Amino acid sequence: MFDWVSIRVKSGGGGDGATSFRREKFVPYGGPDGGDGGHGGNVVIKINRDVDDLIAYRGGKIYKAENGISGRGRKRHGRSGKDLVLLVPPGTTVFSMDKTAGYGEEYDLVQPGQQVVVAVGGRGGLGNSHFASATNQVPLLAQKGELGEEKGVLLELKLIADVGIVGYPNAGKSSLLAAASAAKPKIASYPFTTLEPILGVVEVGQDSFVVAEIPGLVVGAHKGRGLGHEFLRHVVRTRVLIHLLDGSLPAPVEDMIRINSELGLFDTALALKSQLVVINKVDLPEVRARMGGLDKAFSDTGIAVHFVSAVTGQGIPGLMAAVWVLLGRAGGGTVTAGTPLKEFHPEPVEGRVRVSRQGDTLVIASPEMERVVAGTDLTNSEARRQLIGYLTRPGLRRELERAGVKPGDNIRCGDFRWQW
Repeated sequence: MFDWVSIRVKSGGGGDGATSFRREKFVPYGGPDGGDGGHGGNVVIKINRDVDDLIAYRGGKIYKAENGISGRGRKRHGRSGKDLVLLVPPGTTVFSMDKTAGYGEEYDLVQPGQQVVVAVGGRGGLGNSHFASATNQVPLLAQKGELGEEKGVLLELKLIADVGIVGYPNAGKSSLLAAASAAKPKIASYPFTTLEPILGVVEVGQDSFVVAEIPGLVVGAHKGRGLGHEFLRHVVRTRVLIHLLDGSLPAPVEDMIRINSELGLFDTALALKSQLVVINKVDLPEVRARMGGLDKAFSDTGIAVHFVSAVTGQGIPGLMAAVWVLLGRAGGGTVTAGTPLKEFHPEPVEGRVRVSRQGDTLVIASPEMERVVAGTDLTNSEARRQLIGYLTRPGLRRELERAGVKPGDNIRCGDFRWQW
């Protein structure tokens, strides 16, 4: 099972606004008619029940959404870019990755149809029709489209099951799952026979629940030893645990304590899950002979145990009935429903214009104004004159005066410089 992968995603950039003027025969008054650019497409991660794992996303590819189309004359707005939808299996957790802070936001996708926007497309630029005013009836200004976001995303699959079977290698977990359900896990006499979690559906009367066999854990599993982190993550979503112990081993009580310690060290919530402790291999004479002693050893610690044989099926119907009762007591569902749509928040955009002094230059910091600068033909003297007028409107003039602007000072906004 390919159950985690790191990918890079990039949303589409917005299309540029157009600089255009209406020129038609028999139309006495023309005017600016540049259309707006379309918005860039989002990158969306969405649940699809037909997808089983994350193997499609290995290989280091960058997943890019479509760019928006630039605007045109006659107020023809550019088409917005199509969203890129990446399909993942139910139970996928999505983490945003920041180069400096590491993992950022996370979101669980568990229900079919749930989705999260991981990279928001850039906004389209405004055409010159938006910059017409009583004092500037022939605007040569337009706005460049906003760039899309590029970021890293970690996808981690955690199986969705009601019950998880945990225990040491060779405790008989595969045999128990095969005896209780129609699942066909690999069964052999050597450790780590199962190399990926296996799901099976168990029927109790008219009811049913999903059981996941979690491959054998060892001491140090929380640090990644054995199959460690590869499969401990799959226990997280379960509501009840079947703790399977090998009755032929010398100290089942100590074995149970050690495995529970590994669960708690990996995630403290795992140590709080409801458990049924089960002794396997009662078909063996030596295990049958010590059943009384094992029952007393566990009862002395306040734990009631179930005795089963995964080979002969002894005790398994009663065990599954007890699991069903415990599931009812545990309450709730296997998953927590989230909102149908969520966005990873992009870097906050500062709405207010900021003016700061850098040496002998006053710098105007405003993403919106910088996009107007980027979308203007600075080789055109009339366009430069209009741009200075746009950047020295009354509100911005007050900000410059608060910053101590004086005649002859250099001012910069984006790539455009001029003197006060």
